[in-house]
Amino acid sequence: MSKLTVTFAASDYEHTRDLTRGDIQAEGIDLRYLNLPIEETFFRFIKFREWDVSEMSFGKYIALKSQDDDSITGIPVFPSRVFRQSSLFVLPGSDIKDASDLRGKRIGIPEWAQTASIYTRGWLVHQVGIPLKDIEWVQGGVNGAGRKEKVKLSIPEGVSYTPRQDKSLTDMLFDGEIDCIMSAHPPTPVEEGEDTIMHLYPNYREIEEQYYRDTGIFPIMHVIAMRGDFFRENRWVATNLYKAFEQAKNRAMFRATEMTATRMPFAWCYEAAQKAKDLFGDDFFPYGIEKNRPTLEAFLQYGFEQGVCQRKLEIEELFPEEVTKLLTEFHV
Repeated sequence: MSKLTVTFAASDYEHTRDLTRGDIQAEGIDLRYLNLPIEETFFRFIKFREWDVSEMSFGKYIALKSQDDDSITGIPVFPSRVFRQSSLFVLPGSDIKDASDLRGKRIGIPEWAQTASIYTRGWLVHQVGIPLKDIEWVQGGVNGAGRKEKVKLSIPEGVSYTPRQDKSLTDMLFDGEIDCIMSAHPPTPVEEGEDTIMHLYPNYREIEEQYYRDTGIFPIMHVIAMRGDFFRENRWVATNLYKAFEQAKNRAMFRATEMTATRMPFAWCYEAAQKAKDLFGDDFFPYGIEKNRPTLEAFLQYGFEQGVCQRKLEIEELFPEEVTKLLTEFHV
């Protein structure tokens, strides 16, 4: 019996590589992998649905699902997870020394619906205690002007939100038009090692680890999504892909913890993996639903509160019944 050819686009991750290079085979599937930059992958799939399966922004995904968009459906595979207290940037000498100082300030964001921003705003509201309306939000490209939102929004009443396509957030920060940048992609000076812009929290790992201990939230940035028509014609693909992604991830986690030889190109990588196990448990990069329930529940709440979602979604609406049944009944 011939296999179904499935085109899959995503960035290259250590924990998906065994699948994308063919060391692991998803049953019944001939996977054709497109290794593309994250931004290009997201744009082409969200805008044109150019391939069958894609890495996708989790924020854009829940926004579209809340609009009852059946042109996409996801599986609970989360290739990118990043804590975002590290995503706040200020000028040296700023009077902003702590997140609590952001009340009444002007914060620049690349997109209101950017996944990282959703989590960080949720943290500001629920852990720091600053309502959305107590901040002036300015939307624009981080290092280049012209960036626009990609999904329909319902900004909450009373929240100050101003799109700016004429100037980058980095230039606005230097010129005093905003007080802080909140972005997954750092300003160029930070990337290039300059000291003209700095992290609000240079000790962000300490802050982020404590945030996890306090909340149980391990932020999910990206999800694996399928084109809706493709999924409806081949519903079995969802479960088989999930199982293959899980197997590839488990192999990568084993390599990360191996002490005999360093499988990652930095010293003490196994020690870093062990610290992750100490914090998150043996499955320190979990897929699925139950291990991610606190994160998923919080994200859906934040998305609705912030007007990214048009209605409050339930976790069960995010993924196909075929996959959720497999996870709950067979503990895959």
